[in-house]
Amino acid sequence: MELKNILKDLLEGRLDIDEATSKVMSFGYIPVMDIAKADTHRIHRTGYPEAILAEGKTPQDTLAIVRSHLESCGRALITRVSDSHLEYLNENFSSELVDWHPRARSYIVSTGKEIKKTGSKIGIISGGTADIGVAEEAYVVAREMGCDVLKAYDVGVAGIHRLYPEISKLKQNNVKAVVVAAGREGTLPAVVSGLIDVPVIGLPVSTGYGAGGNGEAALLSMLQSCSIIAVVNIDAGFVAGAIAARIANIAVEP
Repeated sequence: MELKNILKDLLEGRLDIDEATSKVMSFGYIPVMDIAKADTHRIHRTGYPEAILAEGKTPQDTLAIVRSHLESCGRALITRVSDSHLEYLNENFSSELVDWHPRARSYIVSTGKEIKKTGSKIGIISGGTADIGVAEEAYVVAREMGCDVLKAYDVGVAGIHRLYPEISKLKQNNVKAVVVAAGREGTLPAVVSGLIDVPVIGLPVSTGYGAGGNGEAALLSMLQSCSIIAVVNIDAGFVAGAIAARIANIAVEP
């Protein structure tokens, strides 16, 4: 809509060609002090939302970027929120504006703008309870992208009989993609891919210890899968959830 207004102003003489060029060249991002260029139009350009990664930023810098998103978009998603970030954000935003997901360490602030549902559905599966935090990060971003999400946690291969009823539920609900978070040996995504006819995104989790620990064995196992799956990096819950939601959203587009 903003681009349309720029073109209209140019056509009707309210902007000259240099002014219009300048506006178009800066279209879609907002400078935040000297620390960031907030990409507030990413969702419109790519179908993926902009997330503010708190990790590596001071609480003060994080807050400044969040405020730029709120002014432009009415919502802001902050990931990898530490205790110090959480305390500072809570000091600056009233609780009714905030949706805090402690397992995912993800923080959403809204000035009242609601997420428009797309009608799409995805599934998110975790191998063990220790994998839930990363799976929940995938859940948060998929919901921000308008998807409904069916979750099935702690259904890993050590007790694989727990998995089959959940696969049936996913099929019955016509999910369009499935994220499978697994640590340790990371074989669960390959199993799921052999049982369901939608794209599966393997999400290796940094659980496990000893040789191949910290998610390395899970990542390599998923990359070597004999079932067809896509694989994201270790603990990349945001990426896995975004990919699954994008697949699902495209699948339901008219």
